[in-house]
Amino acid sequence: MNALTDGLDDPLKPLGVAGGVFLVLAAAGTIVGAPWTTQAAASGAVVQVLGAVLMAVLGAVLAYVSWTDE
Repeated sequence: MNALTDGLDDPLKPLGVAGGVFLVLAAAGTIVGAPWTTQAAASGAVVQVLGAVLMAVLGAVLAYVSWTDE
């Protein structure tokens, strides 16, 4: 194939790592965007921040599982 995929056991490994990193960065952007300033109720902001934290955890797990050979 090419130099990148020849050195990998699984050619989809970079896609999993990139997807995980994207999820972590998107979650960080959501939290940095201060959703509690734009929500009318505090409960909406709490749900949005909780979702962003869960998305960051999911992205980190996806990147870790894609990177390691388990």
